[in-house]
Amino acid sequence: MTRPALLVEVRSYLDQYLRIGEFPDYPNALNGLQVENGGEVTRVVAAVDASQATIDAAAAGDGPALLLVHHGLFWDGNQPVTGRRYRRIRTLLNHDTALYSAHLPLDAHPSLGNNILLAHRLQLDVRGWFGSYQGHNVGVWGYATHSHATRGALGEALEAILGLASPPRVIAGGPERPSRVGIVTGGAGSMIAAARDAGLDTFITGEGSHHTYFDAMEWGINVVYAGHYATERLGVEALAGHLAQRFGLPWKFHDQPTGL
Repeated sequence: MTRPALLVEVRSYLDQYLRIGEFPDYPNALNGLQVENGGEVTRVVAAVDASQATIDAAAAGDGPALLLVHHGLFWDGNQPVTGRRYRRIRTLLNHDTALYSAHLPLDAHPSLGNNILLAHRLQLDVRGWFGSYQGHNVGVWGYATHSHATRGALGEALEAILGLASPPRVIAGGPERPSRVGIVTGGAGSMIAAARDAGLDTFITGEGSHHTYFDAMEWGINVVYAGHYATERLGVEALAGHLAQRFGLPWKFHDQPTGL
């Protein structure tokens, strides 16, 4: 039988490991423990989003759980606890399930972050960070290896690594043979200019707005949209595995792809 971990100890470890208190983020991210439980954790469930389906899946297991997500409960701001917000919180409380969210602190984590993990999966020769948000760089960049010598080969590698149902969208604004490749996972189409300013010729992210096509073409940079959800699975899975190993807990990943 799994020995319970104390939620207060798990929370303290995550806060320090992810630098929750010192890493800036959007106001509605509310990084850290968003919903507490009775004080013990016997299992960890990881997911990208704190959706109702994800919460239901975490609540369905035996024993008090910690649901670890990348996108938390409060992206819609300071709203009344009614409707779907009430249903989500009620399910968590009724099933003694705690919820912890880590957004930009997880994206930019130097070992278990979404960006660095995807860079390693792509076998980039990682050289540094770029893309400042309130004084903290969130993106990682490196040199492409021979296995990704063309835009097409890079797209095929992303399709395989991320398990995409179709090839990623490639806006061919830069060279056919990528050299300096940057990554900011999720919805970071607005950071194409930051990639350009960092001297990169290829930028990988999840999604972006319509006008980013012209940004890529007119600034001379390849932009690859591989999906918001797909590019942000890696970090929360790795973090859950790390946390479970440290505290001797079982863990699983709840997959709810959005196709976006």
